[in-house]
Amino acid sequence: MPLHSTAQFDTTIQWIAPVIVAIVFILLSSLMKEPNRRNFMAIIVGGAGAAYLSGGGFGKWELAFNILMAICAYNGLRSYRFIGIGWLLHTGWDILHHLYGNPILPFDATSSLGCAICDPVIAAWCFAGAPSLARLLEFTRAGISKSNAVP
Repeated sequence: MPLHSTAQFDTTIQWIAPVIVAIVFILLSSLMKEPNRRNFMAIIVGGAGAAYLSGGGFGKWELAFNILMAICAYNGLRSYRFIGIGWLLHTGWDILHHLYGNPILPFDATSSLGCAICDPVIAAWCFAGAPSLARLLEFTRAGISKSNAVP
């Protein structure tokens, strides 16, 4: 299969925007309570597997990848580890599509590259157990308040 990168990023913001998208997604997702957050993330990673089904350019391999992602999503209902694995698999699929296939969004030639930058950020959060960022902020504030208290 010949290498034909779908498009390259021209500006710095194109490299930064996918990370911002991931952070916003993480912030919004972390507002959900467990186990709803884990179930939601499993559904989303399963849906991500189907993103290229309508014309990704890899034929029957698109369906095989969708099955693999469905397995990750099903196991992700019990473990964030599988959700993180699913996001990393999707990162690899994004890179393959950027180099050899069709972009995830037909109207944006850089969409697969952007998705390949966004996905590992989400995966890292999942491998960390997808902590609630609001809860982490509460702990941070509580720790700062205690350290400023007069003994």
